[in-house]
Amino acid sequence: MSEHIKRLAAPRVWPIARKKYPFAPKASPGPHGARESIPLLIVLRDILGVVNNKREAKKILNSRKIKVDGRVIRDVKFPIGFMDVISIADINKNYRAVYDVHGNMRIIEIPDDNAEWKLVKIENKKVVPGGKIQLNLHDGRNILLDENKYKTGDVLKIKLPTQEILAHYPMAEGSVALVTGGTHRGKVVHIKEYVVVRSSQDNIVRFEEGFEIPKRYVFVIGIGKPEITIPEVSAL
Repeated sequence: MSEHIKRLAAPRVWPIARKKYPFAPKASPGPHGARESIPLLIVLRDILGVVNNKREAKKILNSRKIKVDGRVIRDVKFPIGFMDVISIADINKNYRAVYDVHGNMRIIEIPDDNAEWKLVKIENKKVVPGGKIQLNLHDGRNILLDENKYKTGDVLKIKLPTQEILAHYPMAEGSVALVTGGTHRGKVVHIKEYVVVRSSQDNIVRFEEGFEIPKRYVFVIGIGKPEITIPEVSAL
């Protein structure tokens, strides 16, 4: 299988020049799906401009100067997805991957203290041997708890890289959310009502902004106000 894709066919969320070069690297298998993530090489070379080519990217990664969510990464095609935190030791800068108002994924600079945590959505949960509750999160990680006190769809603020839970943001009235899919992707909205659908279809979330979408496209980012910064414009 090819290790590259045509830039014109690259996922819509990639904020890259489509016609400047013919090819772009594919992301390696990892915590995020191929259509919702960007290879680390694209982030370092095309978006941040901290390297000029793949060779330089491999060199800086092999020197263990790049961390994602507090963990050293050496794979040049590692998938960077929504809410991931990238730290670059050589320049003492930190970045977070978020969607902008046009639905493109942006890599925005964040303060050092913001790089110590990230927001993660509970995709599902289950009881594991021993009676503990396992939370399965949107970025592929899991957290084991003694108590079943969080609901599917809620968002947790966790410390990196220990995964200590710092705060809890429920999918409920009064919460602020970011739309992560569909025609409204990238919009910051305010939850008005969470509707449980008694069928195999997704539950529905209604917003003060006057529309509703399936629960799977809603990512809570705070209560009353966002915990993260959302870019206002797209950079291509």
